[in-house]
Amino acid sequence: MELVTQIAQVQAFTAIALGLIIGLGAIGACIGIGIMGSKFLEAAARQPELVPLLQGRMFLLAGLIDAAFLIGVALAMFFAIANPLLSKLHG
Repeated sequence: MELVTQIAQVQAFTAIALGLIIGLGAIGACIGIGIMGSKFLEAAARQPELVPLLQGRMFLLAGLIDAAFLIGVALAMFFAIANPLLSKLHG
């Protein structure tokens, strides 16, 4: 196979992988935050006096969930901008 064809295939598969990384990460983060929010509302309805404590913990967990998603986005952007797989073709 020609080098140009190999480069094009690596870039195409990388684009598919980027879409999967970002898309599945976003879906997972949205589902996780949705479930967490619904459980927070259930807990707040059962015991309103615990709302300040639960609210702080909910926002902490929302930040951690978003951080995990953003790490995936950063990894995807690394492969989009500086793809280390392309350097393996020249060697």
